[in-house]
Amino acid sequence: MSYIRTLFTALSVMFVTGMFSPASAQNPAPVVVELFPSQGCYSCPPAEAYLGELAEQSEIVALEFHVDYWDSLTYMWHGQWKDPFSSPQYTARQRDYNVAIRGQSGVYTPQMIIDGRYEAVGSRRSQVADAIDRASHVRKLDVAITPASGGGALEVTLSGSAGGSDIADVFLARFLDRAETEVEKGENHGKILVSRHIVRDLRKLGNWQGAEKKLRLPNDALADNPEGKAMGCAVLVQAPNQGHILGAALCPRGPAS
Repeated sequence: MSYIRTLFTALSVMFVTGMFSPASAQNPAPVVVELFPSQGCYSCPPAEAYLGELAEQSEIVALEFHVDYWDSLTYMWHGQWKDPFSSPQYTARQRDYNVAIRGQSGVYTPQMIIDGRYEAVGSRRSQVADAIDRASHVRKLDVAITPASGGGALEVTLSGSAGGSDIADVFLARFLDRAETEVEKGENHGKILVSRHIVRDLRKLGNWQGAEKKLRLPNDALADNPEGKAMGCAVLVQAPNQGHILGAALCPRGPAS
């Protein structure tokens, strides 16, 4: 009886401490959170602040894609404000997500897209947190970014399997780590806005088709921007036609060695 009691106690401890949990055996695949804001949007700063918090979490790949449809709007006598980070490419990305997720091309700010599967108002933290939790339980590819064997660059290794898909596009997102902008016009006139992980370049690297694959990142993946400000990067593996995110990883900090 004492043996059974000891065994039961040990099993209970292992269960409580998570030793039997699959997630504890290896680091969980990160969840990608994409925020679509504009500096001309009065309700966007709280969502940007939240994304800044998410950017500090190792299990999150947090990215800002600034849209351009606020750039031409006039706010009474305060006039128009053109977001210096806005791009029609990112507006199109948001519209494609809304067609896929909500069944409509209408868009709004601040919107967060979680793993290409779910959407929520970016300032509604409980809704976003719930979507992140759901996305974290989806099986994803293993995406490893390491210095290339020859040195001087980074290499991406895709391995494992993703639930429901065996083909995907592989993208590199280069982002400005942090920026402060003094807004002179528009709805946010007079404010200093802080943004994190602002995507300045999104390019396709190649495809994944179900087997382990290695891709070499371009030499400028972590190069400073023209103003000399530090850049970071992330690799996104996404189902065709801007579908679900099947895997992702942040590039390691600092130059490749």
